[in-house]
Amino acid sequence: MATELRREVLLLLVPVLVLDAVFVAIYLLGNVRGASDPAKVVFTAVWTLTILVVAIRGLSRIRSARLHKPVD
Repeated sequence: MATELRREVLLLLVPVLVLDAVFVAIYLLGNVRGASDPAKVVFTAVWTLTILVVAIRGLSRIRSARLHKPVD
């Protein structure tokens, strides 16, 4: 069970880190820094909601892995 839990934690961390890297790259390369304030708010909202969806999915999988009882 511990290995399954570790696997689920990694499956949470890796996508979050990758998404953060992608959004930072878009921010820097897409010149979001120089965009209008409403565009920055939309960019931040999309980034936040995307991370939130991935995090909720990962945390629910971790919870399921913790509650899973092996069948004898």
